[in-house]
Amino acid sequence: MESKLRRIGVLTSGGDAPGMNAAIRAVVRTCVLHDIIPVGIHRGYNGLIHSDVVELDARAVNGITSRGGTILYTARSEEFRTDEGVQRAAANCKYLGIDGVIAIGGDGTFRGARELSKYGINTIGIPGTIDNDIACSHYSIGFDTAANTAIDAIDKLADTMQSHQRTSVVEIMGRNAGHLAVYVGISVGATAIILPERPFDFEKDVVEHIREGQYRGKHHHLIIVAEGTNSTNEIAQRCRDELGLDTRVTIIGHVQRGGSPSARDRVMATRMGHRAVEELIAGNSNLIVCYRNSQITTVPIDEALTMTKDLDEYMYRVATEITI
Repeated sequence: MESKLRRIGVLTSGGDAPGMNAAIRAVVRTCVLHDIIPVGIHRGYNGLIHSDVVELDARAVNGITSRGGTILYTARSEEFRTDEGVQRAAANCKYLGIDGVIAIGGDGTFRGARELSKYGINTIGIPGTIDNDIACSHYSIGFDTAANTAIDAIDKLADTMQSHQRTSVVEIMGRNAGHLAVYVGISVGATAIILPERPFDFEKDVVEHIREGQYRGKHHHLIIVAEGTNSTNEIAQRCRDELGLDTRVTIIGHVQRGGSPSARDRVMATRMGHRAVEELIAGNSNLIVCYRNSQITTVPIDEALTMTKDLDEYMYRVATEITI
């Protein structure tokens, strides 16, 4: 059935994530396939408020799949948090002839999409965040690349750590979630993994693991700490003061958001971008495209924003039983 849509807007909002460009490319190419004009919206919802948009075509997205970041730029809009800002964005959508908006980002981005939909704008969300904390989706664009970036950095750090027989406390991003930290911790064979979702006991979670490692003849120790615990420096200081260990802190930081996306992020982003356009063409709105039970599917935004996401219990058990 031929689509009645004329123009579809696409934006990226909040923190950037590797793979966002692949999603943008998929949106643009799918629009072109269906004779719909794709409109790039710059700097998230700020672009809608200030009509900072550009028409795109297939050529405009050539070669962007391998690039990190987002060609549309991203921002968090304080103005869009107001009723006046949302109304202005919705009015500009109508003035610009944008029949639907695809918003790539996290929970804040989806809340913004929900607000737009209240003013008659068709919206679809795509999860793009290295934190992998979108409750309705088992996977978010950028997670795999961020994990690989952190793993590569820690593997290099381990070389010097072993040479000096040091203890290293490494902080991993993830906002208030420990999904990235537990994934990285298992991958690098951490001595201990400290997560915001679980109570922290220095004696049980760090000292016992280090003592067990020492008993086995280990002279270097790696402690992975999720940023949401806000305890990285405290743990390092206690390792020095209470255990007498030569301890250094490494905060990998925003480098985890950059870099060329992994194959998994490129493919997942492409599938999600394609599905988002198909949903709008089918007349659907106020949905999040997500990855559940090995399938690309959708969940209503209202339902998705009430869901919570805990750690994978099996992953956590592996992390606690296999570390040391």
